[in-house]
Amino acid sequence: MITLPHRASEAIDSPVPTLEPVETEAPRTDVVPSTDDGDHDRYAHIVSKADASRAYVTGEPITALCGKKWTPSRDPDRYPVCPSCKEVLAALQADDG
Repeated sequence: MITLPHRASEAIDSPVPTLEPVETEAPRTDVVPSTDDGDHDRYAHIVSKADASRAYVTGEPITALCGKKWTPSRDPDRYPVCPSCKEVLAALQADDG
């Protein structure tokens, strides 16, 4: 026969608390209108290294060459480079050359 310590036996004899149902509000499923065309979300955008580093550290949004404003949080190497950013970069390099 096993004898439980005094406190453990009290815990076993105590009534189990009952849970009361709680009314909750269902999450909204309606779609929030987008202010962007969404195409920019599938690309890695061109920004300065300094701006990208600052954004990753501070969480501040940055602006890509194409005009997209966002807070980077994903690995850009997983996405193709934004065609609009490429065009702007090519134009800037042509002006410098």
